[in-house]
Amino acid sequence: MTGTLVLAGTPIGDVTDAPPRLAAELEGADVIAAEDTRRLRRLTQALGVQPKGRVVSYFEGNEAARTPELVEALLGGSRVLLVTDAGMPSVSDPGYRLVAAAVEKDVKVTAVPGPSAVLTALALSGLPVDRFCFEGFLPRKAGERLSRLREVAQERRTLVYFEAPHRLDDTLAAMAEVFGTDRRAAVCRELTKTYEEVRRGQLAELAEWAAEGVRGEITVVVEGAPEKDGGEIGAEELVRRVRVREEAGERRKEAIAAVAAEAGLPKREVFDAVVAAKNAQGAGGTGGTGTATPVTP
Repeated sequence: MTGTLVLAGTPIGDVTDAPPRLAAELEGADVIAAEDTRRLRRLTQALGVQPKGRVVSYFEGNEAARTPELVEALLGGSRVLLVTDAGMPSVSDPGYRLVAAAVEKDVKVTAVPGPSAVLTALALSGLPVDRFCFEGFLPRKAGERLSRLREVAQERRTLVYFEAPHRLDDTLAAMAEVFGTDRRAAVCRELTKTYEEVRRGQLAELAEWAAEGVRGEITVVVEGAPEKDGGEIGAEELVRRVRVREEAGERRKEAIAAVAAEAGLPKREVFDAVVAAKNAQGAGGTGGTGTATPVTP
């Protein structure tokens, strides 16, 4: 008989949040694959557990190489427990590769549910939680980050992100640029820990606050795009969306086409708004006598 792969949720801050089954699984597993064996040791000591099985490291750097070894143990009948530093394995943490390999070999996969930063932040945010989507970490490079945000600019569901504290101000500023400065959001910091903080407000306000420096584990919850009022989107908003795409590297022609598709409008209408804005800008900078640069639709 083949063994069982167990994905175990671990506390995201307060160790007393650990589910009772976690201690039993830690004690009884044949193999424990841990993202950080030192943090695992601290967890088992806090829970008063002495693992009897073999402990191996399983993190981003060795995930590909160690997965076959763990699958072999599963095929040999072992009970393999997978734990990450905090929260559920596979959710922005190692685990997916092993789960996929186990499923392919018809190995049973089960879970010990536990705390989740995603669900905790959603519940505390004060934003709609009936429909949401988890976007994980955004790219580090500014252009790639803007591009990813543009993909969900019109998403109606509440959005959830993880972010590093030293990049939070840039991320919130980019969100304000793409989603609009008045889009509501919540920054959840150090959830379940001593210095837990939930800062709620508009994206522009939160970006200004984060510029002063923020520490700790961060989860950002952002309100979904508002429903279009009668399908009307003002010319100023159309121009803003085109500008955001251009600044992220798109050619103007493609940016206009994409914005038109998002808004459900003819490309000519978006094109006319861009030309009118450019003409107005040129007139304002030359006392009304300047000539705007031609724009090709």
